[in-house]
Amino acid sequence: MYSVEYDLRDKARDSYSSAITLEDEIQFLRLKMEEIVLLEKSFTSDIVIQISSLLDVKINEYMRIRPRKS
Repeated sequence: MYSVEYDLRDKARDSYSSAITLEDEIQFLRLKMEEIVLLEKSFTSDIVIQISSLLDVKINEYMRIRPRKS
């Protein structure tokens, strides 16, 4: 079974910096979700739903912490 968390850890380990920004995580999850939708040919497969849910959490976290424009 595919695991998003393992991919994120691999990405962090392989990068020059082990710190992944929240924006990087969101971008990575979006790309991974698109890739899996194409492979699975389904928007409702378990892994797509799992990634989508994680993406929702990350986007909500980003919206909470980003500075608001006046």
